[in-house]
Amino acid sequence: MYTQNIGSDLLFLKMGFEGSSKNNSSSVKEKLRERKTLFIILCLNLVFMLVEAIAGFFTGSLALISDAAHMFMDVFSIFLALLAIWFSLKPPTSRKTFGFYRAEVLAAFLNSLLLFVVSSGICIEAYKRFNNPTEVKSLEMIGVAFIGLCVNLVGFYLISGMNRENLNIRGAALHILSDALGSIGALLAGLVMLKTGWYYADPLISVVIAALILRGAWKLFSESVHILLEGTPRGVDIRSIEEAISSHKGVVNVHDLHAWTLTRGFEALSAHLVVEDINQGEKLTQEIKKRLYNEFNISHVTLQVETKRCELSSETCYETDSGAN
Repeated sequence: MYTQNIGSDLLFLKMGFEGSSKNNSSSVKEKLRERKTLFIILCLNLVFMLVEAIAGFFTGSLALISDAAHMFMDVFSIFLALLAIWFSLKPPTSRKTFGFYRAEVLAAFLNSLLLFVVSSGICIEAYKRFNNPTEVKSLEMIGVAFIGLCVNLVGFYLISGMNRENLNIRGAALHILSDALGSIGALLAGLVMLKTGWYYADPLISVVIAALILRGAWKLFSESVHILLEGTPRGVDIRSIEEAISSHKGVVNVHDLHAWTLTRGFEALSAHLVVEDINQGEKLTQEIKKRLYNEFNISHVTLQVETKRCELSSETCYETDSGAN
């Protein structure tokens, strides 16, 4: 029995496991560009957050105050995203052998929790306003909301060119998008109140915005938790992988099969193979490596080749229920 790591030809570089120094350099440049862009967005949001908060208290608009509170969360979330990028650029260590890729997933998870807090706070305050409507300075509210929308559109334009498969970037983008929705909501509420004097429009539109934020937060939360719990990568069918490996001539059995995501775009797999001839182990693993990469886009694979199936009671060997969720 021996272990053949078919990912051994992947270099352990500064960004972790990369196919080549060229790819590694490209990834580093992309992350540095993301860091620069996020810093610009952070500064824009920080300045306007202060303006909107002051304007919200001055006009008495819940929509503006809610949007300013949400923007505070945005500033914090973008800071988290920047921090996560900084960590992900750090090379692997003896204690963190995969590097710090998961920092980005963790930042996305924390951002989703912040979005839950923001949406809940907006709903609570809206409930109070429904019971006790407050007069709002509609014209000033419209002006501030318009400026806010412009700031958010600039931020969204800047972040739209980044890698949207990256959960960390998606979390930051979701905060900016929800801010843009908040500004649009404040504009609509201001126009309704200006024309009709119906002050219920302010808390009503705030609740709609909160619902939209909550919907996006749940998706981000569920996906980041799935990755943190070592769930099977999105779009990967573990049963199909098992069948693909088993179909190779010379493979008797596949067990202890696991596939997981380190961070979005970096999927890994490990499995035990029972083979007829141990001397064919090298050839089989290279063939399987190529197939897994071509068909499932999984490049980091570790296979343990065996001539006899290990006992299921073994603490180092587990049966995978490919039909389970």
